[in-house]
Amino acid sequence: MNIQLLNKIAKVGLAELGADYSVGEDVQNPDGIMVRSAVMHEMEFGSELKAIARAGAGVNNIPIDRCSDAGIVVFNTPGANANGVKELAICALLLAARNVVGGIEWAKTLTEDVAKQVEKGKSKFAGTELMGKTLGVVGLGAIGGMIANVALELGMKVIGCDPFLSVEAAWNLDHRVVRAANYDEIFEKADYITLHVPATKDTKNMICAESIAKMKDGVKIINLSRADLVCAADVKAAMESGKMTAYVTDFPTEEVLTIPGAVAIPHLGASTEESEDNCAVMAARELDDYLKNGNIKNSVNYPNLEMPHSGAARICVLHANIPAVITQVTAAVSAEGLNIENMTNKSKGENAYTMVEVSSKPSADAIAHIAHVEGVRKVRVI
Repeated sequence: MNIQLLNKIAKVGLAELGADYSVGEDVQNPDGIMVRSAVMHEMEFGSELKAIARAGAGVNNIPIDRCSDAGIVVFNTPGANANGVKELAICALLLAARNVVGGIEWAKTLTEDVAKQVEKGKSKFAGTELMGKTLGVVGLGAIGGMIANVALELGMKVIGCDPFLSVEAAWNLDHRVVRAANYDEIFEKADYITLHVPATKDTKNMICAESIAKMKDGVKIINLSRADLVCAADVKAAMESGKMTAYVTDFPTEEVLTIPGAVAIPHLGASTEESEDNCAVMAARELDDYLKNGNIKNSVNYPNLEMPHSGAARICVLHANIPAVITQVTAAVSAEGLNIENMTNKSKGENAYTMVEVSSKPSADAIAHIAHVEGVRKVRVI
């Protein structure tokens, strides 16, 4: 099978694919694509493309809806870069608390009697300590949960909110993290706010004039998630008025760079050797398991679904979540005279996935029959 690379992918990840794959940037008619930051919205996808694996968590560079309609499974790698982002978030908290960046830039301007000038002028860059302050964590997934736990060890009080908190993420949270009923409660109580949610239509500009008005005077905000979560113009106004006293982001934009006192980090959150290796390995394993076995884990557009092999062949059907699809699929299998040895189905919103284990390999006519069932987007036999 052919795997196309749209970005440089760590070698340790590519090694997971082995000799069964032809892998490279110039691969034609790919069965799978591995990508990091390349923007894919204008790309044309061939009929052979079955899956895209994003070596990272965010997938805003991938046309998810178009992939879903074409029966292309999109994977991401949640948690693989969590430690790298967590460590940068702790750095960002300290940069927000202490005007280290401003002090460094000022120190570079000194030319004579430097030690004397430092002692005389350092008070302009005095900050505060984290201990005893309240940190509000918006999003308590792999990254947000880790930051919440570390902040407690730094002596901070932590309040968090995540409407979609999984059971696994909850188990990993320190019991001292206080649950907020909603984001407004965080806005009202936190001295520091750190954002760890994906960029969606619901989270776009969640930090804006309206939400800032609910915050404490002097609030400090950390944004290592996505630029779209924050309205830069409103943050600029809040920084100029003193309502907000620090803004540290990992997503510089033209607008952000005009905000007085903002610290703009050049998107370094997951840019560690360890994070890149972890993301590449996870993405390659997800892609390999789907292409070879039909198993889905960590897809953003189709349901997670795994099933052990029990028959001679496996029919994998990606389809719309509408009535009668499964009935027609099983009818086509029965008409072929095949026994169904195992079957499972799950849905995720408008998208669904059905796997059928059968007693022998179905004919091309049977597969064509299934492919023409209303709502079926892609069907293949493994």
